[in-house]
Amino acid sequence: MSASQITPATAVPGDDVPTLLVKIFGKDRPGITAGLFDTLAAYSVDVVDIEQVVTRGRITLCALVTAPSPAEGSTGSAEGDLRATVHSWAESMSLQAEIISGRGDNRPRGTGRSHVTVLGHPLTAETTAAIAAAITATGGNIDRIFRLAKYPVTAVEFAVSGAQTATLRSVLAPEAAQLGVDIAVVAAGLQRRAQRLVVMDVDSTLIQDEVIELFAAHAGCEAEVAEVTAAAMRGELDFEQSLHARVELLGGLDASVVEAVRKEVRLTPGARTLVRTLKRLGYQVGVVSGGFTQVTDALQEELGLDFASANTLEIVDGKLTGRVTGEIVDRAGKARLLRSFAQQAGVPLDQTVAIGDGANDLDMLNTAGLGVAFNAKPVVREAAHTAVNVPFLDTVLYLLGITREEVEAAETHVG
Repeated sequence: MSASQITPATAVPGDDVPTLLVKIFGKDRPGITAGLFDTLAAYSVDVVDIEQVVTRGRITLCALVTAPSPAEGSTGSAEGDLRATVHSWAESMSLQAEIISGRGDNRPRGTGRSHVTVLGHPLTAETTAAIAAAITATGGNIDRIFRLAKYPVTAVEFAVSGAQTATLRSVLAPEAAQLGVDIAVVAAGLQRRAQRLVVMDVDSTLIQDEVIELFAAHAGCEAEVAEVTAAAMRGELDFEQSLHARVELLGGLDASVVEAVRKEVRLTPGARTLVRTLKRLGYQVGVVSGGFTQVTDALQEELGLDFASANTLEIVDGKLTGRVTGEIVDRAGKARLLRSFAQQAGVPLDQTVAIGDGANDLDMLNTAGLGVAFNAKPVVREAAHTAVNVPFLDTVLYLLGITREEVEAAETHVG
């Protein structure tokens, strides 16, 4: 059938067409949805919209249908008959029914659509009320709410229309800090599902450790190096200068320390799940690090990462020289590498995700389509698109609209 042969009766009803909203409530069990529509089928109605949700074994099923036309030769009310039949069927199923007359389809959503993801541990009623009120204050309307995950945190997503993404983000960011939850706001649309490259910092992001401090512990200067590292991550020191100063303290260490440090590295909780799930879903994953290739190369192999880049400790005659070789991976370098990885992956920058915790990650976070500050320093949390402040790296998946059920399914299929 050509487009010109499609009759107006198959189109979405206009505002003047009578419609009925049929709502069913009660204990869920198999056959309810089929039973309702079998009942409605006797009246030759068209389905305009359907939504169903089950919460703790209780079903709410809504069907928006066109009002029935009177049967030829009938003097009774077709709508009245439909109402009586639906109520009778619902009663036979120990369900409740409500039928509301109206006209046309749902009212159009406002321009500007966003996904607001809230991570709480726990998520309280008071917090939820405050978030909903803040959304309303921007002129936004909450069109739908659903749960993405119940552990290790409660993750809930609000589909919002009528407010611009940037406006929602600016209003909800201070609310998140005050309420002690994490809130991410991203634009709705296909682009969200199309984000196909995720690039992470390594130290204190993919792993729990600062690699240079692990090396320093073997050189007996851990406290000194840790102090300089912390100042650099807060943005108080130039990263390249601080790197050279710290690496110089490692001069003379035997190269065998590399293998010892690799064994000491601890993945962040949820890191393996994050990478496995992303890879299973077709994402490409990379790391950039102000640390060292002597560790990132091993992580790349262990986790199956697509990209990895870091600084390289110079080793001569089996000893660390206290110098690094090649171009330094610093704040600007991380952003440059993100662009390079995206180009190699064939992914537009606005479809990339960057995750980091330190000041030297800021350029990368702001270059990506979505920049996530993970348990980050205050200067980073304030500048990034969104922040995650729970100790589980896989919670970043919820910001991408990936549910816990999808995560578990991906884990099940990993060999």
